[in-house]
Amino acid sequence: MVTPLREKTVSPASVRPDPEPLSGIQCLRDPLRNKGTAFTRDERARLDIDGLLPPRVETLEEQAARALENVRVKTGPLEKYRYLSALQAENETLFYRVVLDRLEEMLPIIYTPTVGEACVEWSRLYERPRGLYISAQHRGRIAGLLGRWPRRRAGIIVVTDGGRILGLGDLGANGMGIPIGKLALYTACAGVPPELCLPVTLDVGTDNASLRGDRFYLGERQARMTGNAYDALLEEFVTATQAVFPGVIVQFEDFNNACAFRLLQRYRDRLCCFNDDVQGTGAMGLAGLYAAGRITGRGLPAQRILFVGAGEACLGIGASVVAAMQREGLSEVEARERCLFIDSRGLVVASRSDLAEHKRPFAQDRSALPDLPAAVEDFRPTVLIGACGQGGVFTQPVIEAMARLNERPVVFALSNPTSKAECTAGQAYAWSSGRAVFASGSPFGPVTLAGCTRAPAQGNNSWIFPGVGLGLLLSGARHVTDEMFQAAARTLAAQVSQADLDQGRIFPVAARMREVAAAVAAAVAGIAYEQGHATKPQPRNLHAEATGAMYTPRYA
Repeated sequence: MVTPLREKTVSPASVRPDPEPLSGIQCLRDPLRNKGTAFTRDERARLDIDGLLPPRVETLEEQAARALENVRVKTGPLEKYRYLSALQAENETLFYRVVLDRLEEMLPIIYTPTVGEACVEWSRLYERPRGLYISAQHRGRIAGLLGRWPRRRAGIIVVTDGGRILGLGDLGANGMGIPIGKLALYTACAGVPPELCLPVTLDVGTDNASLRGDRFYLGERQARMTGNAYDALLEEFVTATQAVFPGVIVQFEDFNNACAFRLLQRYRDRLCCFNDDVQGTGAMGLAGLYAAGRITGRGLPAQRILFVGAGEACLGIGASVVAAMQREGLSEVEARERCLFIDSRGLVVASRSDLAEHKRPFAQDRSALPDLPAAVEDFRPTVLIGACGQGGVFTQPVIEAMARLNERPVVFALSNPTSKAECTAGQAYAWSSGRAVFASGSPFGPVTLAGCTRAPAQGNNSWIFPGVGLGLLLSGARHVTDEMFQAAARTLAAQVSQADLDQGRIFPVAARMREVAAAVAAAVAGIAYEQGHATKPQPRNLHAEATGAMYTPRYA
């Protein structure tokens, strides 16, 4: 018999007392316990809420049908997002029932691409508290703030400093939509119980002048903290997480490039943490390349990959690819020679004196080139990957050149939200005469060209990080290693069926999110046990343990 995840994997800190039993209106205001119109008549009498609800007692299925209809009548994605956010704040069981019943329809609303628009408008949309906002004014008492979190324990913290929200840049405190959305995916896609999820925004100011001048902006109206002051705040926060919630997983999310790589290196050996933009994206991209190779017939060591962008996403994929190529027999030098990067100042080459430290390992000893079309002609890539946040940078000449050089060119346009995509699915197919193997960060619908319909896949980290987090919780891992993400990538790629490939998809359909997450979780937990990082007894069947431990939205 599988023990529920919520009881098994997270031990509460001694400073977290059991919650007091709720009754009356407070019972209806707790989203974890509220059933709304599904409270039975006996429950209404016992909890002193009789008369506070309409008389009819509904089932969860009846509530979900009404909520789904309310979502669908909203006029646009942002209005749908606002309705679902309000529902989540009122009744999490009902929220997750609606999401799980219609994953393919709901995921683009509760996360990408809609969450980008929600973050831009966050201060104007703000209606109710959710998550923790920690700023410089809280220095010296961050542990106390974490101790105020109303839920008894936490298993996963997703934290951002708002420095690089999707492809939108510095959004400061408005970035809170990202941790909230990521944690919703943990529950929806991998069954991590919602009471274990804690979203945090570190408000360190913003260098976005328009935000600081916006009269509705809710964050600190000061320039972004840097240097020792920034590092001291991060250090206090990280230390406090382990004191208040011992062993909690910390996921760094949407930090800017200047901070993301060094924070990962600083903390990865001290606690169970990872950076999804680097490692999660790396595993997702690698999985996509494995699957694409089944269409093109070209194995990973034979690929030549041109990356447009040299930030967390592209460098994360590059690092994952190099490690995987070495696993398949190439030397490190040979693997790195097959990965060429372009950043905002041109090719990442050894002769440049302006390269950040995290880019130097990928600097090639070659001449600079004037632009992307010239790089395609000179490097002759088999794969083109974009995560640069510049919409439309994959122009028709670029895609046509890729199609001339390759029978089946692989094109990943991974920037979010949709307006930042390097090209659309329709453009990639049209400009390659239907031969492109395409994936994107934002969803695109099916494309019909010359009587053939292709259903492109969304290359989103939601295929990776929820399963990774579940695997870490199952094993009680002390650390997160690169081998765990490599295993996650191989597992995800193996979940892509021939039917998916035949339709042009190199990732599974969204309806299989939980199935995929269970497989990824088992693979990650297996590596944790293999490497000696696990703290929990190893179950006989990791996959069955992962599946059985998943939270299912139902009323007790």
